[in-house]
Amino acid sequence: MDIILVPGFWLDGSAWDDVVPHLVEAGHTPHPLTLPGMESRDTDRSQVTLADHVAAVVAAIDALPDDAEVALAGHSASGGLVYAASDARPGRVAHVIYVDSGPLASGDALNPDLPAELDEYPLPPWEGMDDASLRDLTESQLQAFRERAVPQPAGTVREPHALSDDRSRYAVPSTVIASEMSAETLRGLMAENHSFVAELARLDDYEIVDLPTGHWPMFTRPADLASAIVGALER
Repeated sequence: MDIILVPGFWLDGSAWDDVVPHLVEAGHTPHPLTLPGMESRDTDRSQVTLADHVAAVVAAIDALPDDAEVALAGHSASGGLVYAASDARPGRVAHVIYVDSGPLASGDALNPDLPAELDEYPLPPWEGMDDASLRDLTESQLQAFRERAVPQPAGTVREPHALSDDRSRYAVPSTVIASEMSAETLRGLMAENHSFVAELARLDDYEIVDLPTGHWPMFTRPADLASAIVGALER
């Protein structure tokens, strides 16, 4: 299967480098994606919008043959991107995988209160992050992450998603790979009708599988992440 791999904030397609060989070994064809504005720290990202990022995922789908089986894997905030791309291309996406992530509803924005004068959103200091997010990252991995991090275009943080084809996107088989929060925690939130998982609860066909680690399993447990992706597609 062709698997389009979409990294979360502050990362380019190389974030998946340690995952890709395991997917290839399992017989899949991975396509790591670098989103607009994330090519380098020197890139002008001041005019990059959320729609540009969704369009990049849609373009990656369109670049594949019409008869290709396509899966989308989105990490963190890119869960909203792969969900929106499945909405934009009904019938083209066989499976959506949310890596420590989930779908975002139409009208949802990650941080609508981010000041309008900001053009970009840099990686915050580690001290400002929860220990659960950073779990299993070594000092050398933290340093490498900091060195490779590219500021996120601010528009992609502030702007709301705009979706249209409810029934088609709800019907796409989906898998949440739960790392920072456990599957049990997520199911508990769903039972409480928590807004954090409201859109996930609307899906017709989904599963939640545990991969306990921090928020970046592609760095901390890449082989296990690949195995979870392969397992999701086999199911």
